[in-house]
Amino acid sequence: MPRFLVTRLVGLAMTLVVSSFLIFWSLYLAPGDPIATLSGGGTLPPEAIQALSRQYHLDDPFFTRYAAWLGDVVRGDLGESFVFNAEVADLIATRVGTTVLLVAMASVLIVGVGVTLGVVAGIRGGLLDKGLLLTTVIGQAVPSFVAAIVLIWLFAVQLRWFPAIGSGEGFAGRLQHLTLPAIALALAYLAYVARITRAATRDEMAREHVETARARGFSPSQIARRHVLRNAMIPIATVSALTVAGLLATTVVVERAFNLGGLGSLLVEAVVRKDFAVVQAVSLILVTAFVVVNNLVDLVYVVLDPRVELGAAR
Repeated sequence: MPRFLVTRLVGLAMTLVVSSFLIFWSLYLAPGDPIATLSGGGTLPPEAIQALSRQYHLDDPFFTRYAAWLGDVVRGDLGESFVFNAEVADLIATRVGTTVLLVAMASVLIVGVGVTLGVVAGIRGGLLDKGLLLTTVIGQAVPSFVAAIVLIWLFAVQLRWFPAIGSGEGFAGRLQHLTLPAIALALAYLAYVARITRAATRDEMAREHVETARARGFSPSQIARRHVLRNAMIPIATVSALTVAGLLATTVVVERAFNLGGLGSLLVEAVVRKDFAVVQAVSLILVTAFVVVNNLVDLVYVVLDPRVELGAAR
């Protein structure tokens, strides 16, 4: 186990370094002057240009600039946004809570409801199984922005159960405001996870060791818990974790539809206004979150099946 952890941590660090390098390098692939890119295309006084050159070490060699930028990032200094006239770290701090809570609520729906429906349908079969297949096909075909429009029209405009826009104030207010966005974000992914879970469960139900357990008189609940779910959890955990990790990058549409002040809407606004410092920082955060979640999945594999660690060691 210690060797497995060290290997994964080294791989995580290398992936993050490479990702940060590519994100930083993209600044120099953008057309035009780096000063104009960093300032969002605005006109700056000479003093501001000199300060920006010193901050980003624009007069130094490329790798020196990258090392200085990476050092600032590690210390929590993400630069300054000239478009928003604020520190990038402050901009992200005021918006990251909304996105994290939105992703958390959507993840609970995707994993909790999706896995439960898939397991029940896979074990029981019959009409429930056919109904799940039909509804998940429809769910996967509905884009997030369409789901957002329908949910706003039905639950916000017609029934007035939930607010249509904004992220709310306080924890209870945020939960109420983010319920519809979380459903819109989770709908297609929930259907996908449910289908994968159903397939994995039915595959395990058809194996010989399950038939042997039935012949030995084990109850259906014991068979499901000991022989089906444990073996089916690796593909389920893989799909669920990758789906949750990818949610951070897909919140843009939902945040725009519900006018939420999260990282997704900040990234879109920064791209439109050419605020490269903000784009760099948000991109780095999204990549880091995705990589960290993937490495956590590797640790879950070891817990579910210790043979994974032995395979990695070889």
